[in-house]
Formats: sequence, structure tokens, C-alpha cells
Amino acid sequence: MTIGLNDQLAEQALSASASDPLEGLARQLLIEIGEDPDREGLRDTPGRYARWWREFTRYDPGTLDTVFESVSKNQTVMVSDMKVWSLCEHHLLPFNCSITIAYRAHGRILGLSKFARIAHKHAHRLQLQERLISGIADEVQEITDSPDVAVVGRGEHLCMTMRGIRTSSLMTSTSFHGVFDEDGPQRNELMALIQDMRR
Repeated sequence: MTIGLNDQLAEQALSASASDPLEGLARQLLIEIGEDPDREGLRDTPGRYARWWREFTRYDPGTLDTVFESVSKNQTVMVSDMKVWSLCEHHLLPFNCSITIAYRAHGRILGLSKFARIAHKHAHRLQLQERLISGIADEVQEITDSPDVAVVGRGEHLCMTMRGIRTSSLMTSTSFHGVFDEDGPQRNELMALIQDMRR
């Protein structure tokens, strides 16, 4: 009985999975979509695939909780347009998100680089944009000990752009807490800052 090329490739994928399961999965995926993982151009792809997944999911954001004494009371601090990439948990396709974080200092201010570290920490997992934004807001609240936190995310999701309806669009999601969740001067100030930022 003659063993077909796909059977041979599948055996090789199983063999690779014994040494590195992610590489084996990548080889099997290539076979399933009609590719030859041993052809030039694809030989190193399973290894690159495995390394990328590990690099993405094992991301180390470093120190997140560096805070300093606030120089003034109830000052609004906002950091905007931080770009992060994440993966849609429904389709395993990427989405990019522009993050804006604002909070009112109540005695402690967060070190500037920590905003981006917190955003990346939450982005480096299988994710929904709504959960991403809420998780960032919760962590900023916890570290700064401020009840007044707002996070806005605007993302393009390749699961919509590349598949299904195939239409490019931006999704906006927000997580407002404390004074930013109430109609009043602080919320109005925040919305004005966000509008100015987009001009």
C-alpha cells in the first residue's frame, strides 16, 4: 500500500509535535490548507509560529506600580493614542486598538511608561475589546487608588475586515468610573480633551 504525500506530511507533523507541540500544530495547519511545510519558504515557518505565540502570550510588562506623590489635588492626567495589538478570542485574528487613559490624581500619580505597560499587559492575551478596556481601567484604579478613571479604546478588528462582512471600521468602547461616569464638569473636560485630540 502506497502512503500518500499528505499522509507522510501528517506523520512528520506528528513527529514534530512530539518535540514541540506548537510546531506540530503549525505543520498540521499548513498541511490542512494544502501547503507543503517542507517546501522552501515554509520550512522554518512552524518554528517561527511557535516562537511568536510564546512571545505574545508570555509578554512581561515589567513593573507596573511605580507611583509618585501628586503635585496637586484632583488634577486630571491623560495619556492618549497608545497603540496595542491583541487577538480576538472568537477567531484568533488580530485587532489593533488605540488606547486613551485618564484619571484624577488623589495623592498618587502613575509613572508615565506604566500606562503603556498596563495596556500591553492586558492586550497580550486572547481578548475582547470591551474586556481589554475594562481590565485596563480596573488596574489603573487599583494602582493609583483613584476612583476616577476613564479608558477609551478605538480598534480595528481583522475578524471583520478580513472575513465575514469584509468591511473596515473602528469600534469604540469605554470604561468610565467615578466623576467621569457622571454628568458634570470633569466628564465634560474629559470629552473636550478627547475631541481636541482627534482634530
